[in-house]
Amino acid sequence: MPRITLTLLLLTLATPAHAMHISEGILPLNWAAVWFVVAAPFVALGLRRLNALSCDDLSVKPLVGLLAAVVFIISCMPIPVPTAGTCSHPCGTAISAVLLGPFVSVLISTVALLIQALVMAHGGLSTLGADIFSMGVVGSFVGYAVFRGLRSIGAGLGLAGFFAGLLTDWATYLTTSLELASGIRGSDPFFPLFAKIALAFVPTQLPLGVLEGAMTAGMVLLLHKKRPDLLVKMNVLTAAEGKVHA
Repeated sequence: MPRITLTLLLLTLATPAHAMHISEGILPLNWAAVWFVVAAPFVALGLRRLNALSCDDLSVKPLVGLLAAVVFIISCMPIPVPTAGTCSHPCGTAISAVLLGPFVSVLISTVALLIQALVMAHGGLSTLGADIFSMGVVGSFVGYAVFRGLRSIGAGLGLAGFFAGLLTDWATYLTTSLELASGIRGSDPFFPLFAKIALAFVPTQLPLGVLEGAMTAGMVLLLHKKRPDLLVKMNVLTAAEGKVHA
């Protein structure tokens, strides 16, 4: 491995960043720009979707604000990675994707990530596009697809919520590993570097995925018990299911 690439890899794994928050200056400007370009349409569609939902129901915006706070808090829970000298954390985007859909969830993630970058030094402004893509876009769409897919074949809310949270977390950290490997590999082959970065997070990210699955399932089941009408409004439950469980 050339000295410059090895140095960048060591810097990446030694920087006090989080698995889904790439620190300022880690990605070359050309790659940082690529991820901004890729993420921007999803953010724009999230704004459009939020406006459409709020036109039909004014209570949507307060719910979006509440879920933004939830995602912000959950993704600020650092867990040390003993093998990498850095931290991992849950995402929280599965629950926002389940309740409001993936596009609004991307918008929620963007707000949470921007505030964290500005006031907490979690991630960076130059790497915001990459962080939005991994946690917001990939995390939200994976969580939504897994939840809806499992529900469509008869899985219960708890089971669907668990796997939505689990796979959201794992997909997000794998995407972050891909972003890092693409940006810092230099002339080296992509896959060996990607594997090294991904494996560095395995000791904490695997159990964190299970934790996030449990949290997502717990939130969905709590809403199922306390506010089935909200799940009906968000099309998580059918009207008939909401009446049965009201």
